[in-house]
Amino acid sequence: MKYKVALVQMRCEKNPEVNLAKISEAIHHAASRGAQLVCLQELHNTLYFCQEEDVKYFDLAEPIPGPTTQYLAKLSQTYRLVIVGSLFEKRAPGLYHNTAVVIDKTGEIAGMYRKMHIPDDPGFYEKFYFTPGDLGFHPIETSLGKLGVLVCWDQWYPEAARLMALEGAQLLIYPTAIGWDPRDSEEEKIRQKEAWITVQRGHAIANGCYVLAVNRVGYEQWEGVKGIQFWGNSFVAGPQGEILSIANTEETIVEAEIDLERSEQVRRIWPFFRDRRIESFSDLTKRYRDRTTP
Repeated sequence: MKYKVALVQMRCEKNPEVNLAKISEAIHHAASRGAQLVCLQELHNTLYFCQEEDVKYFDLAEPIPGPTTQYLAKLSQTYRLVIVGSLFEKRAPGLYHNTAVVIDKTGEIAGMYRKMHIPDDPGFYEKFYFTPGDLGFHPIETSLGKLGVLVCWDQWYPEAARLMALEGAQLLIYPTAIGWDPRDSEEEKIRQKEAWITVQRGHAIANGCYVLAVNRVGYEQWEGVKGIQFWGNSFVAGPQGEILSIANTEETIVEAEIDLERSEQVRRIWPFFRDRRIESFSDLTKRYRDRTTP
């Protein structure tokens, strides 16, 4: 199966209605160019609010299904494409998640993934807002195949990518919000960005599948915080880690063609799944391998 994918890399505003209008326009454009799968960046409805800890931002959360999923569902139905969105989910009073939602061409919710790895770093205080996911690492079945959807900080963990691939994920998709501290040196900025690209290309290679990483762009600053410069560089990598398409730091739509048969071809010449020594991997479930501890 071959089809075209599109990653919407955009600047976010405080007003969710403005952001959703931009998304609608981008999806219209992508559909007019033949896209069948559109992926949106992490927490695309608002500015990235996790730069500080303040209970007022919980008001930004919404249920799933809810207003945004209904909005995206109409777009899916109108353009007959699959959409991967990213929401601040209000599951219950006091219980919130960073959740990716996949909407199929029919407008139905095909599935959800709740972010499992939650960072807590300067400017990225996500543990204050998000409960770790409890849905596990399971691909979502769609009309375009099995999508292994993960979110941002998950992209640094090879175990997450592997578990998705072991259950048949044909694409690994990473909605993302990652950027630089304004105080970082130019050399440090380059190191961080290249590490981000490299580790995800490694997931593509190790699992013989496509990787779609979609990041936001622009400088975002809430009152009282130093702000983050999001670096964009959204990209699509093939099953040997080859870059098929990549953005810069401007608003854009990244497009690429996916050929699922290519994953099969690559896995035949590089049969990593066949040669895994699973009988020796049990210690991967430990926090740290300290041989001095009984």
